[in-house]
Amino acid sequence: MSDHVNSKRPFWLHQFAEYVLGLALVAVGIQSPTPTVPCLVAMVIILHAAITTGPLSAFRLVDRRLHRVIDVGVIAFEVVAAVQPWFSIESTTRLIMLMNAGVHAFVWWQTSYAVRIKPPKVAPTPTPTTAPPATSAPVEPATGRGADIGRQAGRIVGTGVNVVKQMKAKRQQPPD
Repeated sequence: MSDHVNSKRPFWLHQFAEYVLGLALVAVGIQSPTPTVPCLVAMVIILHAAITTGPLSAFRLVDRRLHRVIDVGVIAFEVVAAVQPWFSIESTTRLIMLMNAGVHAFVWWQTSYAVRIKPPKVAPTPTPTTAPPATSAPVEPATGRGADIGRQAGRIVGTGVNVVKQMKAKRQQPPD
């Protein structure tokens, strides 16, 4: 069971995907002769991502467990909005809205909604012995594709910072 949980994507990636899906529907709606429905669906998706407690949230009104449940309703709303007969929607726009709902469903299925709880920082108490202070239980390193991408991005940024520092040091050296 733990391998399955670790293989899920982190929640920040879920929120990011919802913003991208919403913006994609706005782009489709703007180019459609009937933009109302796709833009309305986009607004619901973006607002849903923005109000959920998470790294990319704007308002933090809904916790992740509730977001997971509401996501099913939002995906259903996307499908119903795409196939409903009352408002005129171009057939290509309908197809894109259905594909958007499919991607949203896949992202929902592959997301870990677990909240990482950081242990409280406790100041070490001085001890008369030379033994190191006791620490909390070791934290397992994050695994999965999202964690790998994050580590790789951090390394790229670190390398860039080091290159800039080296270039700056070379410029400040007096010529021989």
